[in-house]
Amino acid sequence: MGFIIDLLVSAGVILLLSYLLPSVHVKSFGTALWVAFLIGLFNATIGWILGGILNLVSFFLIEAIVSIIVTALMIKLVDKLVGNFKVDGFLPAIIIAIATALALYLVGMARGEDEDYALKYHNDQPKIEYVAQA
Repeated sequence: MGFIIDLLVSAGVILLLSYLLPSVHVKSFGTALWVAFLIGLFNATIGWILGGILNLVSFFLIEAIVSIIVTALMIKLVDKLVGNFKVDGFLPAIIIAIATALALYLVGMARGEDEDYALKYHNDQPKIEYVAQA
């Protein structure tokens, strides 16, 4: 269920940015959904390998920046493969990657996917406590 929500959020962000940025062109929501699926698929395969190599080179110091750059590269790859999706330049791809990452982070927080913290009740009062990872 989480994958479907993430896919719909990503497609919505891509479609919204196509209206806001003149250098991003998406024909329909169906195209945005297909693009979001392909970006996710490529990030999980090619992007994972590329991100691992780039993070080794940077000694994992700039992992978030490497992740954004790899996602932008995957967006440009999908741009070449999908006919109804066009991103003119690398900067709009980085903007899409950042906006999608922020939206997915916010949706994840809203769904309570933060694994480091848990909501516990003590004397009928909610309290957020740190939960150690195993």
